[in-house]
Formats: sequence, C-alpha cells, structure tokens
Amino acid sequence: MSKEFRFNRVLIKLSGEALKGGREFGYDADAVREVVDRIKAAADQGVEVAVVVGAGNIWRGVNGRAGNMDRVNADYMGMLATVMNALCLRDFFNAAGISAVVQSSIPMEPLAPRFNRQQAVEALEAGKIVIFAGGTGSPFFTTDTTAVLRALETDCDAVLKATKVDGIYTADPFKDPSATRFATLSFDEALSRQLAVMDSTAFSMCRDNDLPIIVFNFSDPEGMIRILQGDCSAGTIVS
Repeated sequence: MSKEFRFNRVLIKLSGEALKGGREFGYDADAVREVVDRIKAAADQGVEVAVVVGAGNIWRGVNGRAGNMDRVNADYMGMLATVMNALCLRDFFNAAGISAVVQSSIPMEPLAPRFNRQQAVEALEAGKIVIFAGGTGSPFFTTDTTAVLRALETDCDAVLKATKVDGIYTADPFKDPSATRFATLSFDEALSRQLAVMDSTAFSMCRDNDLPIIVFNFSDPEGMIRILQGDCSAGTIVS
C-alpha cells in the first residue's frame, strides 16, 4: 500500500448522471471510460476502492412517485437500475485492465452475487474494484445511505462524494458568484449551517461513526488523487 496517501481504502459515491455524459439518459461510452480512468488512476497506485453508483441516468424514484406510483415499487425500480449501472461499470473496468466485481444487496444471480462483507474485503485487499449494487436492499433509503453503510461495513477510511463542484460552498456557486468554499468542516458545523452534504440518514451515520465525508469535483483529472493525499484545496473534508 502506498504511504503517500492519507486515505488508503475509500468508497466513492457516484451519481448515475456521471455515466450518461451529454445524453438525456442511459450511457455514453466516453463518459463511462472517463469515470473508469479517474478511479483506475487511484487503484493503480495501491488505493483500495469500493464504489456505489446511483441510478439517475436511468430512473429516479421521485419521478415515479410524481406519477402516482407506489413509493416502495418506485424505490425497487431504482435499486434495479443501480444493478444495471454496476454491471456496466464492471465491464468497463475489466476492459481497462483492472479487475472489478459486483455485489448486490438483492438477489440477482446469475448477474451478481449477494453482498458478502468478508468476500468484499478480500476483493479490496486483492486490489479489485468492488461495486455495491441494489441499494440497501430496502426501500426508503438512498444510495447515499448505501454508500455510508457499505463503507462502514468494509472499514473504509472515508466516503468520497463525486460531484460537479470542488467542495461544499456557503451557497450554490452556480447561482451565487459570492459563494465561498469550505476546505474543512466539522459535522456539527455542517448541521448548524444546514448544508446539504448528504441525506440526513447517511450524514448521521458518518457523524456517529466518525467516518469522514469528502466532497470533490470528479471532473478534475487530478482532484481525486489530491484528495487521497489529504489536499484540502481539492475539495471539502467533513469530519
């Protein structure tokens, strides 16, 4: 394991939108390859990486509920969509020369085995990318919560939340040019300022278990490596 990194085992929370590039929905091969290249750069240097990906490029449960769908069914459809995204990422990782495995919280054999903590940790220690699919396996939980749960179960050093901005700001930087970025925040500061870092369940789990959350700009080619090295100028560390 490389000694230059502050975080040596991390879970990256990706948005499903990262896989669609400029398309309205679905997948863009160049966008998926870019995601894989960013993560591969860290894995190639010895960082152990787990991944949880959302489903926004395929399905958003909130849209189903707006159409009078049952909340539970809408959430299960979202879980299925995360399995599709995980299988897509796995194949692109393998094509790029890095071994990746998928574990699903819901029964998906023969597409993917069920989540198994020991096997997941063994795969991480072997240098494989481990992609957790199917959410928590229960409705009413977001992929943010899934990311934190799996990070805690596999003893990750931090949760890296990949976004379109280089950290957490006092306001939306796309709407307010005077917004300023935080280099570091405590959990209590994030709560008192009512900053939407993650959904409340995921955030509470991180706070209660002292698991750092790092928000960074995934489109920055060097951003993730700098974050792993502890460079606070590349994002915002909440701890």
